[in-house]
Amino acid sequence: MANTPSNMLPIGTIAPNFKLFDTTSDQQKSLQDLKGAKGTVIMFICNHCPFVKHLNTEIVKTAMEYQPKDISFIAISSNDVENYPQDAPHLMKLISIEQKYTFPYLYDESQEVAKAYDAACTPDFYLFDANLRLVYRGQFDNSRPGNGIPVSGVDLKSAMDALLSGNKINIDQKPSMGCNIKWKKQ
Repeated sequence: MANTPSNMLPIGTIAPNFKLFDTTSDQQKSLQDLKGAKGTVIMFICNHCPFVKHLNTEIVKTAMEYQPKDISFIAISSNDVENYPQDAPHLMKLISIEQKYTFPYLYDESQEVAKAYDAACTPDFYLFDANLRLVYRGQFDNSRPGNGIPVSGVDLKSAMDALLSGNKINIDQKPSMGCNIKWKKQ
């Protein structure tokens, strides 16, 4: 279990566009298809990472709480499935059903989307405003597997609450921490 921090894409960055295979609907979906009217959370996750497994239940609860408030959630897996077959698209679909994901779970086979977002770890969270401008990137909260801190999503929720209320989002943002994205060998 490698402790890899997120790279912290610069605030104000416009969300790179993409069109990826959604394992939950078996259709191609673009950022434009999926973005929220008031905000969009993009999270890089995968099936096997213990950091993601640790947060999964609360991620689903958070999505269910904020989706009715016009913030969409998009999960993307960019891992190399040749060397990490547990992250294959058909298994992504099973995880999304098992975990009751209320959001698309997209497969980034080329890994180009992860590179465009400068994603480094799973989980890696990004919050964009209605104009797809980055307003938050970093951790879900301070909870990690085995550290005894309850999973709450407080960091991401605080940013979403500030976005929805028109308040200033705290710029003191902590990187996420998790397993490194499993890059394909070049």
